Amino acid sequence: MGLDFNPVHVALAREFAQERGLANVEIVEGDARRTALPPSSFDLVHARLILVTIPDPLEVVSEMVRLARPGGWVIGEEADCITLLCHPPHPAWDRLTEVFLAVWRHDGADPYLGRRLPDLLRGAGLVDVGVEARADVYPVGHSRRTIHADLVQSMRPKILDRGLLDERELDELDRAIREHLSDPRTLVVPHLYFLSWGRKPAA
Repeated sequence: MGLDFNPVHVALAREFAQERGLANVEIVEGDARRTALPPSSFDLVHARLILVTIPDPLEVVSEMVRLARPGGWVIGEEADCITLLCHPPHPAWDRLTEVFLAVWRHDGADPYLGRRLPDLLRGAGLVDVGVEARADVYPVGHSRRTIHADLVQSMRPKILDRGLLDERELDELDRAIREHLSDPRTLVVPHLYFLSWGRKPAA
């Protein structure tokens, strides 16, 4: 079962499953903080890149724990913006990073949540908590090589509404950084990713 708050994403996921004949997959629309699904329903509850985007991530973790059966597992994968590495450095990258972090914080989210993920799982009552971390280097042509610039573009309405940049500045910075990233000699590590898991104690 998959769950998403956005009805457009739900429709896309359903189409994806249908096209591949995945008859045992169900996609539902709902709020991850209050799913209304029955408690203790799943052997495994997994979330990826959700907690880093919301003001109170413990709400979602607590709901994940509620949905897991006793002895079941809760797993999360979340980004941490400690890296946001671009080498050689470029002023467009630095400026877009400043704007990106400003929007994130204004929305009440924590761009460095990844490192806190194991503590959130423990705080929600899970045991046998483990954690791994990885950082990926993306070559030219990989869709995630420009993920930082793409995320900034997705924030465009907020950036303009809050006066952080005007349209001309944003377009110029976007053009400059994409040109820099098109050089195969440029090294890009957008985020550090933390994978953490924990087991719900048996009743």
